[in-house]
Amino acid sequence: MTKEHIVKDISLAPQGKVDVEWAERHMPVLLSIRKRFEAEKPLKGMRIAACLHVTKETAVLMRTLRAGGAEVALCASNPLSTQDEVAAALAADGFKVYAVKGMDNTLYYECLNSVLDIKPTITIDDGADLINAIHSKRQDLIPNLIAGQEETTTGVIRLKAMAKAGALKYSVIAVNDTPTKHMFDNHYGTSQSTIDGIIRATNELLAGKVFVVVGYGFCGKGLARGADGLGAKVVVVEVNAVEALKAHLDGFQVMTIADAAKVGDIFCTVTGNKHVIRGEHFKAMKDGAVVCNSGHFDIELNLKELDAMKKSKRELMPLVEEYVLDNSHRVIVLAQGRLVNLACAKGHPSEVMDMSFSDQALCSEYIAKNGGSFKEKRVYDVPASIDETVAKLKLKAHGLGLDTFTAEQVEYMNSYTEGT
Repeated sequence: MTKEHIVKDISLAPQGKVDVEWAERHMPVLLSIRKRFEAEKPLKGMRIAACLHVTKETAVLMRTLRAGGAEVALCASNPLSTQDEVAAALAADGFKVYAVKGMDNTLYYECLNSVLDIKPTITIDDGADLINAIHSKRQDLIPNLIAGQEETTTGVIRLKAMAKAGALKYSVIAVNDTPTKHMFDNHYGTSQSTIDGIIRATNELLAGKVFVVVGYGFCGKGLARGADGLGAKVVVVEVNAVEALKAHLDGFQVMTIADAAKVGDIFCTVTGNKHVIRGEHFKAMKDGAVVCNSGHFDIELNLKELDAMKKSKRELMPLVEEYVLDNSHRVIVLAQGRLVNLACAKGHPSEVMDMSFSDQALCSEYIAKNGGSFKEKRVYDVPASIDETVAKLKLKAHGLGLDTFTAEQVEYMNSYTEGT
């Protein structure tokens, strides 16, 4: 029989409950959806397996899905991102939760499979690990599945590649790609939480430092803006010509990683790709350079090459490791190359996750009500009506007005004759 939960210490639950209450104060959109869900029970009969960062904001989403009538099970989407007190609080409230900060790969996949044992009708992923496990080892679950959701750039890239190859066996909604997610969560959330993680881990002053942002997508743009706001001299590394030009016109230096390696004080990767900082780049870095990653998987820094080059290695502080190279230069790696914003800090602010998780909740409702519409096994966009609903609810929560077109303006916009 499946264990009801795997957490570090259930006695941590009281602090976790306080943390979740704090998040709820700052997530008015999701709470308004929960209130409706409690009355309507649109998720009744649904079994939702979620592989997400186990944070206080995620707990608010889990409570909302259960309020809607769903059976919910949650596991961690990263070995270092779990907030143990939050996992304990969920377990104490009767949730099936499987997450311990610092777990090894064996326990990680044991937890993931425990979540899948509920035989889900809907999956919610952060990095596509659930979907990958279903396709590789748990294909017996596919007949039960209506659709899934994915909320990371990295995961969506994986899933689109699977769909293109004809390997995707059930439909998935790309929550990551909807504006109320990527324009706020990726841009503002990643910016603040990543810088928070770097500062918490090192207590370094960013002002005056050369801060290298590798990747200038939504996450990179926000991170560059945040570092610039704290007085850093920002360098951007890009492979896309349009994005590189945008970084230049935004006022940042643009270089190759080979050139940036020689001048950077702090490096952060946000590309979703593999080995963007490699051995030759570590070797070229200044003494004391700080290197970290804020992309989903721990593949962006080639730490195997760094480890092979080292003369010595030691842990200076929790999740702060010093590698000494043959030239006696020291390279400081944060969070073992994993998500620095969740391993060394608390992740995105609740106000940002309010929108992202409202998207998840409403997409779950959409899947439950419109399961028959997912005819093709591919990656679907979030319905525009959901995005608009979340944005309007967020404006209302902040007391902000939204203007409307006049009848004359509507007529003009819909006409093709010359205006006067």
